[in-house]
Amino acid sequence: MADNYLGKKMEDHLRTTAPTKRTSHSLSRLLERNRSHRAFDTSFKVREDQLRRIVEVATKVPSARNQQVLRFRMVLDGEAEKVLPHIRLGGALPELHLPKAGEEPRAFIVICSTVPASHYVSVDLGIVAQSMLLQAVEIGLNGICIGAFDAKAVREELGLPCDPLLVLAIGRGKDNIRLTEISAEENHNYYRQDGVHYVPKVCVEDLILK
Repeated sequence: MADNYLGKKMEDHLRTTAPTKRTSHSLSRLLERNRSHRAFDTSFKVREDQLRRIVEVATKVPSARNQQVLRFRMVLDGEAEKVLPHIRLGGALPELHLPKAGEEPRAFIVICSTVPASHYVSVDLGIVAQSMLLQAVEIGLNGICIGAFDAKAVREELGLPCDPLLVLAIGRGKDNIRLTEISAEENHNYYRQDGVHYVPKVCVEDLILK
């Protein structure tokens, strides 16, 4: 009986002291969670180290001809007002005037290039933007790529050396977003119904050329 007791105690000890296995995020799961949020929890403050971790993705992703021409300006809550008036969200839902008051993003990553826009710069831009948003999701944040903004105004407000190419809004998203499967011929526009933001995605059968 003593042997059984000591054996059980040893098993309990090993179980409680063994290193906890980290739960990994599969790419499929990250992609599902990486949705474009247009409403954010303004009580949540994005930290500089979080934005820096997102920007660090650019040191690991591919770059056309490995030129690495993209540069990044981190904008935290204190500077958000310099960017907010010059962005537009929800182009397919103009009647909602997004973002609504009290749901604005409070942190941004503004992406610029050290060389003029080109096919190669566009390739880099797409790779890095998607990768950064995936990194944001992995660390518990959300974001959206913003292409509708006043580039000249943002440049002047932030004192940038050139017009920005893209703006990423980063924060803790509030939207309830769901993907819906459609055929290639159906309407691609996202829409809202009963508090849910639906994003149509073309089914894989229609994506594959035959």
